[in-house]
Amino acid sequence: MKNKYFGTDGIRGTVNSGNITGEKFFKFGLASGTYFKNQKKNKQIAIIAKDTRLSGYTLEPALVSGLVSGGMHVFTLGPLPTNGLAMLTKMMKANMGIMITASHNPYHDNGLKLFGPDGMKLSNKIEKKIEKLIDSKITKQLTNPKLLGRVKRLEDGNERYIKILKNNFPSNFNLKGLKIVLDCANGASYKAAPKLLKELGAKVFSMGVTPNGLNINDKCGSTYPLKIKSAVKRHKAHIGISFDGDADRIIMCDENGKIINGDQIIAMLARRWKSKKILKGGVVGTIMSNYGLEKFLKREKIKFFRSKVGDRYVKEKMKKLKFNLGGEQSGHIILGKFATTGDGLLVALEILFSLRKRNKASELLNLFKPLPQVLENIFVKDKEIIRRPKCKAAIKKAISLMGNKGRILVRKSGTEPMIRIMAESNDKRLILKSIRLIKKSIK
Repeated sequence: MKNKYFGTDGIRGTVNSGNITGEKFFKFGLASGTYFKNQKKNKQIAIIAKDTRLSGYTLEPALVSGLVSGGMHVFTLGPLPTNGLAMLTKMMKANMGIMITASHNPYHDNGLKLFGPDGMKLSNKIEKKIEKLIDSKITKQLTNPKLLGRVKRLEDGNERYIKILKNNFPSNFNLKGLKIVLDCANGASYKAAPKLLKELGAKVFSMGVTPNGLNINDKCGSTYPLKIKSAVKRHKAHIGISFDGDADRIIMCDENGKIINGDQIIAMLARRWKSKKILKGGVVGTIMSNYGLEKFLKREKIKFFRSKVGDRYVKEKMKKLKFNLGGEQSGHIILGKFATTGDGLLVALEILFSLRKRNKASELLNLFKPLPQVLENIFVKDKEIIRRPKCKAAIKKAISLMGNKGRILVRKSGTEPMIRIMAESNDKRLILKSIRLIKKSIK
């Protein structure tokens, strides 16, 4: 059964409509606090971080109010990358962590991601239990006035996160001599990322580090890599690094200006981890992962499995298979040896650690030739349109056209009002013909 509130990556939508209102966030705080409070009797602590959206100033107080009304003590951290929140949830032994973010979406969207005491995103089973509490009577969850929670702001969240990241590498690890172009998407990493890379000795050319509440992901960040491409050439940098709004995605650029997506990053990490005997089991990708990556891993004798789209599903499959590396083409990459969810800054450090010994990112990060792939996003009012007979018939015909010459996937976005089409084949005319057929049925 489909969730009522939670999507593929938490709760997300347009601010001041639907689920993204102060009233709903009060209920989300009260319900999630009630659930996690009942799991642990001694401490009742929730920690909250956010990205840089203006709407965070309206949604965070409502969320805090709900948590405190249910008897949870709350620590607020301010802007911090999503995995920083996950790491601190675990380190501080909190009952739960909440990240207020809409990730790579534009400023007018917002939402939240929930983490359990282990720093992991919630299972579908737990989400359903929280949804039941959201829809139950509020009065049953409100605590005695004497037992109301307290709220405290922690100013050193980014410093704690940076310290955890550094501890994953040798004490003498440094980036002296490296010139790095960095784009923080005017989002959650705008403090931590430049600070960490500079502390390690790199010369950093920073962009997307002046958030104003409305410019998050606006022609910058991992969804707009052309920005780092031109800057790398202009500054003659060794590498470009681009994050999204909550810094759980990373897209890179080599010294020649070639964009490096998640598939190439995963290929590099898989081969390196295998040679260092760090890799456990193999790699988990998604149905969107390029077939070129699958062929490369097969040549390297590394097991490869696909999951549904969404880093939550990647992590679930990694856990089931006992693998410690997985991710998506979009740049969500989970380093299971160090983290419980995608972390762009952590992945960047892992790449830069190898780049010190090999001066050219182009040699390090272009390990296979991708099969030509086209991605199309179509805005729709109703995502269920792909279930209608006309659209289903068009998809079936497009799949038939492809035959054994490629792949075509049509799916609903879990986070935006879009239908996403992916076509992959060496025959580019076949790709375009198949996509055109499906687009016509949708429009």
